[in-house]
Amino acid sequence: MIQPRRDASRRLFDVAEQQQGLFTTKQAKAAGFAENTHPYHVQAGNWIREHRGIYRLALFPSPDRPDLVLWSLWSRNRKEEIEGVYSHQTALSLHELSDLNPAKLHMTVPQDFRRNSEIPGILVLHYYDLPRSDIQIGPGFKYTRPLRTILDLIEAGATEPTFIRQALQQAIERGLVTRQQLRGVKCSEESRKVIEDALRRAA
Repeated sequence: MIQPRRDASRRLFDVAEQQQGLFTTKQAKAAGFAENTHPYHVQAGNWIREHRGIYRLALFPSPDRPDLVLWSLWSRNRKEEIEGVYSHQTALSLHELSDLNPAKLHMTVPQDFRRNSEIPGILVLHYYDLPRSDIQIGPGFKYTRPLRTILDLIEAGATEPTFIRQALQQAIERGLVTRQQLRGVKCSEESRKVIEDALRRAA
């Protein structure tokens, strides 16, 4: 019995390692841990329950941003596919653009995204079907690329123009977006004015 348990532990670690030490109930079952053994592993101190159906390996090094992985896993569908993509203010912070420090986590989910349970208060959900080209992969979560992030903030109109201009200028200076990309992007008339103003200031 020792070898099967070791094999299951190794498989679970391999999964959790890609998610900063976190994993779901279904992932534990797929690794070889029967669901009726999960409470034992929590009581024994092997696993830490982070949310309904989501655990963390107790001995795994503390991640930098466990909240990002946690709510990313929360957004998974019945096929265990992560649907949430961090965006807007949160993605801007992840790209370290501007001095904006959001209090909540902004996440874009597909338009048909549904949850039976209440949406956690830490999350602000935006419903939109993002193309894959607008998404990049982080350590255990997904987030929008710089150009998509800035455009989302401009279109939402809820962020101070100072932060938008700062983000645009920094993105250009760091080569995260190009002037050509900004001039060729499809957006509203109001967004176009903000972009052109930022381009003039960055000249």
